[in-house]
Amino acid sequence: MPELIVDVKNLRKVYTDDAGTFDVLRDVSFEIERGQIVGLLGISGAGKTTLLQILGGLDNYDSGEVRVCGKNPGKMSSAELAEFRNHHIGFVFQFHHLLPDFTALENVIVPGLILKKPRSECIKKANSLLEVFGLSGRKNHFPTELSGGERQRVALARALLNDPWLVLADEPTGNLDRANGELLIELFKRANRELNQTFLIATHNHQLTADMNRVITLDDGRVVDGAEHQKTLTS
Repeated sequence: MPELIVDVKNLRKVYTDDAGTFDVLRDVSFEIERGQIVGLLGISGAGKTTLLQILGGLDNYDSGEVRVCGKNPGKMSSAELAEFRNHHIGFVFQFHHLLPDFTALENVIVPGLILKKPRSECIKKANSLLEVFGLSGRKNHFPTELSGGERQRVALARALLNDPWLVLADEPTGNLDRANGELLIELFKRANRELNQTFLIATHNHQLTADMNRVITLDDGRVVDGAEHQKTLTS
């Protein structure tokens, strides 16, 4: 695993519609080292989701340099991107995207089965993650039988199943109340501490970024001057 998980230099992303051409991201540069938990802060429309999609190989970009886990997603074929994401990237979205006909446990093991890992190995890892996230007693429940907070915890466990090098989270607390949102962020931080898991977490709530290693603030597609800063972690 490389020490530098994300390396972005002078990234530009342009959209064109009937109203004309506009920059969604412009001259964005930053790095994320292995084992860091980094907040991506900005209001709706600032470019957070577009940036995460580019890093995850779900969207392309127009100019600049992007390397994720030592690879350039913009230079990969569709098949290479799928393999890259399955092995190295975990995703957590604002909506959980759990399969409705699968139990919590069955949802968590899906990424491992896609990589053709032994089912028994996937179940063992999933049970361990669900226990850590306080869901052992809910593992055989279907998504409709779980609360919003529980569904997002299942989604986080699913994202971690294959031991990804990077987890990208797009407004993961956006549909949760304050208490469940704070609990979910604490679980992100616990996974960072105990598993040395690297995270980039997009949010519009600056309070949720407390005690993260760094915070990168996007405003109108740019990294705001002085907003990318190192924080002293409290224990």
